[in-house]
Parts: sequence; C-alpha cells; structure tokens
Amino acid sequence: MTFFRSLLMFAFPLALHLALLAAPAQATDVVYPSGSRVGLAPPPGMTASRAFTGFEDRDKRVALVVVTLPGAAYPDIEQSTTAEPLQKQGLTLDTREEVTHPLGKAFLIIGHQQIEDQRVRKWIFVASDGALTALVTAQVPEDAQSAYPDAAIRSALMTVSLRPSVPVEEQLSLLPFHVNELAGFKVGGVLAGRALMLTDGALNQPASATDTHIVVAIAPGAPAQAADRGRFAHDVFATVPNLKEVRINSSEPLRIGGQQGHQIMARGKDGATGDEITIVQWLRFGASAYLHVIGVARTDGWIEAYARFRQVRDGIDLR
Repeated sequence: MTFFRSLLMFAFPLALHLALLAAPAQATDVVYPSGSRVGLAPPPGMTASRAFTGFEDRDKRVALVVVTLPGAAYPDIEQSTTAEPLQKQGLTLDTREEVTHPLGKAFLIIGHQQIEDQRVRKWIFVASDGALTALVTAQVPEDAQSAYPDAAIRSALMTVSLRPSVPVEEQLSLLPFHVNELAGFKVGGVLAGRALMLTDGALNQPASATDTHIVVAIAPGAPAQAADRGRFAHDVFATVPNLKEVRINSSEPLRIGGQQGHQIMARGKDGATGDEITIVQWLRFGASAYLHVIGVARTDGWIEAYARFRQVRDGIDLR
C-alpha cells in the first residue's frame, strides 16, 4: 500500500465518521480544488493535487485532503471521533478542541499514526454551516515537520472556506468528454468524471411536467464483438430509470462520431408525471468504454427535441 493510497483509505471512510474544516482568513488566498465547494489557502510548497481533491507536496509526502459532506453529517462525525473509534482507524488521538469558526460549529482533532513504518502527524478539522459539512484531513510525516510545522498547518486549516457553488465551466472541465454544442439546454447536473445532464426544466425545483432533457455519460466496458452490441444496448436501456410502459419502436446499429454505435427509439410514460414521452438512446463504442446518451421529451414536442438531441450528440468529443 502506497503512502498516498493509505491517506485516501483513511480519509474517505473517515469522511463518513469524521471531518475537518476551518475558518476563512483572506478570501484572496483561498484556492478551491477543481469541482470542490471547499477551499483553503495551502501552506507554501503545496499545490493542488491531481490524484485526489486537495493539496500536496508530493516530494515530502505531505497532503491536505478536502471532502464536502451534507450538513446532516456533522452530528454523526462529532459523535464518532472519540479516541476509541479513531484508534480503530489507526489514529492515536493527542488533542481535541472546539474551534470558533465563521461557518458555524467546528472542532479540530490532532493525532498521530504509523504509515509505512513512519510516524505521521495528523489533523482532522470539521466545520458546518448547517447546509454543508467540510472535512479537511492533513498529514505530515515526521521528517517533513520542519518544513511544515504545526503552526503552518493550523494556519492553513483556519483559512477553509465554502463557495456558493462550483462554476458550470469548472464542472464541465471535470468530464472525460467535451460537449461543444448545448443546443439551448441548461446544465442540470454534473457527476464529476462520469456524466452530464442538460435540461429545459427549472433548476432546483420539482417538475410539474416532463422536461426535455438529455443525459451524457461514459462507462467502462463494451462488447468486443459487433454481434453482441444490440443485446448490450438493450441491457443498458433496461437500466434507464423513471420510465414505465416502455415500447421499443426500433433498434439498429449506427455510426456515431466516426465510431461504431447503436440507436434505440422507444415510447412510454414518465414514471413521475405519467406524461407520454419518446426516448432515444445512443451508444458510441470505444475500445474499453462506451458513451451513453439518453434523450427524453414529451411525445407532442418530440420533433424539435430530437433535432436538439442530435446537435448535442454530434458535438461530443472525448478528451
């Protein structure tokens, strides 16, 4: 197990049981890792990591891991970060203190842990503004503590801030594909590294009718043989949620973006509203993954929606 993998194995299970956050000092110094609403001013010598959400000095094996959790996670974390549960995670508790923080409730834990036969100093800072809980876990190996003393780490933790949202452009930059044409749609949601939803609907409001929307995702795996692609496409289509009374009208191979693909056209009803809808699914096959595109619209507005769906589909480039 590598040093940084051990860090992630500690930090992310711990994200369910402990957390780490601090107060914003000067907003101009705060750096937000890509896709994160939590940021801080890292100590000199640390830069944004490409391996995890946070900051690192890879040469000295120093890391700050940033995790954003729901506000409701704070009480559970608070109760589960006593000496005994931490010891089960391999962390010996040295001190625990309540911290005054602009975001609201916060506490700081300092301890130590043995990783790869080396003693490591650890900080766990948790804070919540009620809506979100921020977790920042810091670790410094013993031989790097002269470069990153306690005062420097504590000072960095006290700069932790929350931004209202992650800019859409930044969210899109985290996807493994680039969408060149939005065809008038708004970004409805982004699953970093995996999927994008575009919609005509009002954002963050419950839908009273079916909104025209298209989801673009990339997933690992694809059939090696062309003869297996039709059945594979049907299996993937069967996983699409919120559909009922579905009737597949056509299923056929189709070249998409110069690559082998498959198209399914179907009709059915929206699982939530009961509206009559038409659905198109496109799969674009790669060597070890496939692009999955699903477009859904009310049947009475399908002709216009389908043209827009094709604009989006034909403007997708893999990074």
